[in-house]
Amino acid sequence: MSSSNEGGRDFSVELISSKHITRVSANGGVLIEGTLGKLLHASFVEPEILEIKGDCGVLRLNVRKNEIVVPEGQV
Repeated sequence: MSSSNEGGRDFSVELISSKHITRVSANGGVLIEGTLGKLLHASFVEPEILEIKGDCGVLRLNVRKNEIVVPEGQV
């Protein structure tokens, strides 16, 4: 994953089939919704790459561990 926005956060979504995309909308911005399926794991695969893997696909997000906040009472 390469950074295309200096200081921004990149992401990638890889799905095993386009049938897992449930909605795509482009009205000034872009909205992509779908399913990763059943969660297989969520972990940092690199110091700044969070990978969320399901049985239908993978979401990778460029984020640091210290940037993730869990609200009190939701652990």
